[in-house]
Parts: sequence; C-alpha cells; structure tokens
Amino acid sequence: MRAIIAQQPGGAEVLTLTELPDPAPAADELLVDVVATAVNRADVLQRKGLYPPPPGAPDTLGLELAGTVAAVGEDVTGWSAGDAVCAVVAGGGYASMATLPAVTAMPLPPGLDPVQAAAVPEVFTTAYDAVVLQGGLQAGETVLLHGGSSGVGTAGIQLAKRAGATVVVTVGTPQKAEACLALGADVAIDYRRTPDFADEIRARTGGGVDVVLDIIGGPYLQQNLKVLEPRGRMVTIGLMGGRRAELDMGLVLGKRLTLIGSTLRSRSTADRATLAATMVAEVWPGFADGSLRPVVHAVRPLAEAAAAHEELESSTHVGKIVLTC
Repeated sequence: MRAIIAQQPGGAEVLTLTELPDPAPAADELLVDVVATAVNRADVLQRKGLYPPPPGAPDTLGLELAGTVAAVGEDVTGWSAGDAVCAVVAGGGYASMATLPAVTAMPLPPGLDPVQAAAVPEVFTTAYDAVVLQGGLQAGETVLLHGGSSGVGTAGIQLAKRAGATVVVTVGTPQKAEACLALGADVAIDYRRTPDFADEIRARTGGGVDVVLDIIGGPYLQQNLKVLEPRGRMVTIGLMGGRRAELDMGLVLGKRLTLIGSTLRSRSTADRATLAATMVAEVWPGFADGSLRPVVHAVRPLAEAAAAHEELESSTHVGKIVLTC
C-alpha cells in the first residue's frame, strides 16, 4: 500500500510517500480501502516528534479516514466488504489501506461522498464530544470557540447553532471572521486586534459565556475564566500556546466553574465505540437535514501531504484540508 511516513522528526519536508506491506485485519477489525483522509494539527505535532502515537497504533500519520470496507475480521458483524465507512483512528489514515476496530467505524454521513466525509470524523467528533457531551451546552446558552475558522471551530459553530446556542468565536483575520459569521457564528472577534477578548465579548453580548472550547491553553486561561458566567464550563482540547499558566482558584470557586481536559486519541476502543455510536445517532441526522456540512478548504492528492501540512501551519485555511488516497 502507499503511505505517508515521517522519516524523522522535522518540518514538512520529512514527509515521504512510500510503499508499505498491505495490512491484514484482526478478528475484530475492518480492512478499509481508503479514499480520503484529512490533515489535523495533531498530525503536525506527530511529524515534529511532539505527539507520538499511542501503544499499538501505526506510525503512519492520519487520525481519520473515509473509504470502502475491503475485508472484515472473522468476529465482525454488521459490516460487509463494499460498505462505505468513515472513522476516527489512532493512526494510519495517510495510507491507501488501513485497519480499524469495527466497533469504532461509522457509515458515511448522509448525503456525503467519501472525499467530503473524510473532513468529518475527527473534527465533528471532537467538537460534539467537547462542547455538547462534556461541556453540556444547552439551548439558550452561549459558547466561545477559539480558532473558529479551524476544522474543529467550523464544526463547533454548526453543532452549537443546531443545539440552539449563541456562538462567539475568536479568529486571526477579518476574512476568517466573515467566514465564521457566514457559517452561523453570532459574534467574531479578531484576537490580533482585540487581545482582551473577555471584555470585548461582554461588551458585545451583554454578558459572558457558559462554555469555552479552548485550543490555546496557558496564555488564554485567565481571560477564559474571566469571560465564563457562574457555573460555566471550560473544555481544553489543545495547548497551542503552551501548557503552563497561573490559575486563580478564587475565580473557580467563586463562579463554581468546571475545568475539563479532553483528547480523543488515547481513549480506549470501548470509549471510542460508544462515541461513534453517539455520533451516528445524534449528529448524523444533521447532515441529512442540511444543518451540518463539512467545510473543505482544499483537496490534495496524498503525495502532496507536505504541501498540505505547510498550508495548515500557515493558518490561511478555513475548515479542513483533505488528502485523496
């Protein structure tokens, strides 16, 4: 099979298209002919040597895929060769073939082809799990999504609006602000022009927010706590700005705040299976009724993975960068 590997930690230039032995499914796995995958920040971190795959996961990059079932393990039920499938995987998505636990597989979202569907699993699962399942976002509440134009951000905007919430996003350019507003965000704040986003949000909304989805970490901690309303919840899923900050416990106690840390990749197969079933039951109908859609910035062939990484790191994109396999 064809696959992208990072020969050693480094820049995008270390990504190499190579031939690897075809994988074979274990008894509880599916073998998938991969049609497309997508690029995530975690892939960049892994390429740099900063985010190694969990034990048992392939070294090949890629945390999501869409394609066709090529073979099923002997203990698998409910799936057959030829079925269209997509999934969040712990690794191995940047390849023309991949194996994955059958219980974590999902049918394609309604109305999407495999290339479109490849832009869905990681970001919609991350956003729904963090904002709705863990953050407990309810209709009538307000959510702050940092990185509103990212893959997770664009998914989060749609999921939050579908839940009946008011959506505030932070972005880095006026163009990204316009894209987020067009997608349904109610308020978009350019953090480069307005570094004190907490005061700006309160001024523009007449109050704070109930849920924060944080991808920055340390540098944003104090403002995130400041903008949260009493009984607010902050879910941190990334540490792009750093992992350390001074925590004012007085704010946490006085406002009765909940601080949550979350990641998908290291979860058990059983946890990921439960989440996959939840996505199909609760989120997939949104693709059928048109309230949800993947936001695809660009589609490139697998051989251009290095260019896709450079584009992601430039932060000029809105939504997802897809690689066809």
